[in-house]
Amino acid sequence: MLCPYGKLQVEGDGEGVRLKKRRIIAAAGSLWLIVTVAIVCRVGYAYVQVREIPPRALASVPFESETGNIAMALATGKGYSSPMRSDTGATAWLAPVYPLMLAGIFCVFGVFTLHAFYAAAALNIIFSAAACVPIYFAGKRIAGIGAASVAAWLWAVFPNAIVIPFQWIWDTSLTALLAAGILWATMALAESRRMRDWCAYGILWGFALLTNPALGVALPFLLGWVVHRERREADGRAQFARSAAVLGVAILFCVPWTMRNYAEFHRFIPLRSNFPFELWIGNNEVFDDRSPNVNARVTRYEEARRYGQLGETAFMREKWRLASEFMRTHKRLEVRLTRWRFLSFWLGSFRPLEDFENADSAWVRAILVLNLLTAIGGAIGIAILWRARSAYVSPTAVFVVIVPLVYYVTHASLRYRHPIDPIVLMLTAIAVTGVRQAKMIASGEASGEWHG
Repeated sequence: MLCPYGKLQVEGDGEGVRLKKRRIIAAAGSLWLIVTVAIVCRVGYAYVQVREIPPRALASVPFESETGNIAMALATGKGYSSPMRSDTGATAWLAPVYPLMLAGIFCVFGVFTLHAFYAAAALNIIFSAAACVPIYFAGKRIAGIGAASVAAWLWAVFPNAIVIPFQWIWDTSLTALLAAGILWATMALAESRRMRDWCAYGILWGFALLTNPALGVALPFLLGWVVHRERREADGRAQFARSAAVLGVAILFCVPWTMRNYAEFHRFIPLRSNFPFELWIGNNEVFDDRSPNVNARVTRYEEARRYGQLGETAFMREKWRLASEFMRTHKRLEVRLTRWRFLSFWLGSFRPLEDFENADSAWVRAILVLNLLTAIGGAIGIAILWRARSAYVSPTAVFVVIVPLVYYVTHASLRYRHPIDPIVLMLTAIAVTGVRQAKMIASGEASGEWHG
């Protein structure tokens, strides 16, 4: 005989299962949990590496770069100078924010010490893990909570994001946080009419420009998108005033640094001076198989010696002349080099199949594969937003399409892709979640949720 309450019992059990599932999903989508996992992954990798690398190497090798050299000069009272370690005088080789941060670490923990390295790596880890926050909220605004959670989780466990904060004592992790933050702030700004918010956006851009000027190429496109979104506003003067405020505040933020550069070099250097050198690094006779100087090599020692001989201004002029002449006389080779740089930027290798076969560890192969998958995922994500007529396709695509262009001309590696990786992974998350749901409510203007 059936229990008269059997059906109610089954229904109750089913409701309980669904409730548990919702709780599990909610827990998995917890931003606090995601950030915690991101920190644990990065700290865990750093811990393993610290146990394998001699302390003497950790105390010096990570700082043997332009960033570390300038920070050392600052910490030892020589001012913002000497990017090649030797005392060569004032420099504008890099924008000032990260070298100043590193100099502060040197002042507290000592110059080129193990504790200074720990502090610098810890700061990079914080920057990297914190990028989960803006990418989560940007993803939520674009495609809903599901895509937002997947995007943040992908960034938390992405191998490049785990490795780079430890391997590169550079502005790379901070720039990734700033790029994700700028995207999130741009979307929010489109819904604000308060001058205070627009000025804050200008400050954010000023700080980003003084950290990594390469992001600056996105500014006119993003600001143009915000202005276009406001085109229905009746008061055109207010719209113009807000846009002018963003540019004015960003420029004013950079003016002291630009004035310092003019005072030191007697020429206009808005942010940094090293573009000719970066252009020459990727466009010189080393890449020419028919060059009479077949044994040509680019070595740090030789470039430091030449820099010391000429000084920064003459050195950069020479590199600009050499790079320009090489590009003018090697047009066919430039096509091949551009293809190589494209592959190096997105995959980490311009010969990915060969490097995959010759890799001596599964870790390297996994990174190559994941770089390829996320690059494809980013492209699919943009296509999905485009087909869904999302209001947010343009500002998102700017980081993936426009920002990398300078590296296709100069030289590229995964380190240069890393600042846009949070956005690439967000687009990959949209590609994953958008397979089943390809339309968005009100083209992203309302809640940003996908149609069910």
